[in-house]
Amino acid sequence: MNATRIIAIRHGETAWNVDTRVQGQLDIALNERGHWQALRAAHALADESIAAIYSSDLVRACATAQTIAEHASSDTARPVQLRTGLRERKYGAFEGLTYAQIASQWPDDSRRWRQRDPNFAPDGGETLVQLRERVRNTVNALANQHPGKQIVLVAHGGVLDSLYRLATGQSIEAARTWELGKASINSLLWTPEGLVLVGWSDTQHLDDEPLDAAR
Repeated sequence: MNATRIIAIRHGETAWNVDTRVQGQLDIALNERGHWQALRAAHALADESIAAIYSSDLVRACATAQTIAEHASSDTARPVQLRTGLRERKYGAFEGLTYAQIASQWPDDSRRWRQRDPNFAPDGGETLVQLRERVRNTVNALANQHPGKQIVLVAHGGVLDSLYRLATGQSIEAARTWELGKASINSLLWTPEGLVLVGWSDTQHLDDEPLDAAR
């Protein structure tokens, strides 16, 4: 079976990213810098052959995906298809709080979260095991529809982290040593045997970021 090529994109920046506030599955819009990042990613992918564009249905990812779709070349332009399986990890009671607030209110829970306890879930949230399996099942189902072709997935930091671990064999508990840059371009190959990493956290398209946006 021919491999499916995957371009995985994290959404652009939001005000809550800047504030170190947990977004989870709350619908937070891109800020001005995030829209600029999405546009730069779209320009970087404009000449790619794309069979389908899939996105989380959360607005920050959907807006990033829509920008990519609007700037795709005319012969490969595709409508964005929304998938709840590409949503960020559900953080339950943590959502809307800053990292400092979580550490203050629930020190034990904060410790287990930061230590990547695979079976820990905030009240009303998902465990890392549940997130990984959701991402695995969603990507398998989507990639299986496009053998020999290339698709774009627009999602979130937690989803991309799961993809990296699935492709490289990193355990859930392993400390993260790789980047999850906003609007970064990440490349993988999929076959029924699993994922293979091709390239990760390409941000060259963001190198000319305006100083006012960087601030």
